[in-house]
Amino acid sequence: MFGHSHLGWIGITALAPEVGQGDMWPVTFFLFQAMFCSTAVTIVSGAVAERMRFNIYLAIALLVSGLIYPIFGHWAWNGIDVGASTGWLAAIGFVDFAGSTVVHSVGGWVSLAAVLILGPRIGRFSNKRRSRFMGYDLPLALLGTLLLWFGWFGFNGGSVLALNEQVPGIIVNTLLAGSAGLVTPIVINISRGRQVPVTAVMNGSLAGLVAITANCHVVSATAAILIGAIGCLWMLAAEALLERCRIDDVVGAIPVHLSAGIWGTLAVALFGNLELIGTGLSRPAQLGIQLVGIATAAVWAFGLTYVVLWNVNRYWPLRVRRRHEQIGLNVAEHGAVSDLVDLFTTMRRQKHTGDLSLRAPVERFTPVGQIAARYNQVIAALEQALARTDAIVEQAIEAIITVSQRDLQIHSINPAGQ
Repeated sequence: MFGHSHLGWIGITALAPEVGQGDMWPVTFFLFQAMFCSTAVTIVSGAVAERMRFNIYLAIALLVSGLIYPIFGHWAWNGIDVGASTGWLAAIGFVDFAGSTVVHSVGGWVSLAAVLILGPRIGRFSNKRRSRFMGYDLPLALLGTLLLWFGWFGFNGGSVLALNEQVPGIIVNTLLAGSAGLVTPIVINISRGRQVPVTAVMNGSLAGLVAITANCHVVSATAAILIGAIGCLWMLAAEALLERCRIDDVVGAIPVHLSAGIWGTLAVALFGNLELIGTGLSRPAQLGIQLVGIATAAVWAFGLTYVVLWNVNRYWPLRVRRRHEQIGLNVAEHGAVSDLVDLFTTMRRQKHTGDLSLRAPVERFTPVGQIAARYNQVIAALEQALARTDAIVEQAIEAIITVSQRDLQIHSINPAGQ
């Protein structure tokens, strides 16, 4: 990605640099860039969750981190550390400061290709079920979003590659854009008299952060707020489009990272200070170059991923079996059995066999364990009630038989009924 460029297309040096005990700068730069690469890879995991085979995801991670991301990154970023031998996109004036396209849109394009081949989760767009699938633990998701905010300050501020007077302004622009993206869905829903969806607030803030990533070094505070708010609107529009097209993206990775990433890359030309951008292009020309970069990312990341996964899917299915999807991939793919899974397994067996003697395992110091204990008590009470009912029925049957036999004996003794 950052080796000496061959005609602006691919790095041909530093393929395996010494970063363990090497000079300070290559070590620091390698670690920083490795985190960018891992971000692009993990974007995919959220979109394909709950239905992709784990070994296929590992293959995608290898494809993205080993080929798609570093080559596109070479085109857009090579030379930023030494100021020499730039990639071809950078050479024509493409600007993406911290990766709205290089990181986020690339991950989004790969995600889109993957979910198109995978298809939606079972029941996601069923005609009988119109409500959306809800996340399991919203407080945990909110905590993850908060952690991402802190990471973004390093993501954008660190892209200066120096601790200078630019960094505070970049961090503040990042904060303002994320805040604008957070507030936008709140304002929209309250003004319409609707409930405020927590997922929209989370994803709105992340969309604002994605949108500011490409341009945070060249825009004003006011522009940062507008960019973040519009990034949220782009995210909401993309979310609605995916819903209409019945494309299942579990966590909204495509609306957040792809849609807002495209907008943020365009915002460089629309809101950026041309002197600070430093390409010497007019605003329309800069906009055209930004569009070239976006289109290149689409063809490279989406096109290559779709072709590879389509061919792989012909021989090794990307998707888990239906039964595995229903029991959950944490169990089917990783054997991560829990007390909740044990309880459901017992309930399922009782449903199919009618065996009330089965009891769910009990972990006494967990909430599910307490539920399992109460469930066992209910089943025990039901079993006893059925036993008493059976006993009463048996007594009734014996009584009926006794009466019938006595009547037969009387009839045989006195056939005429005299």
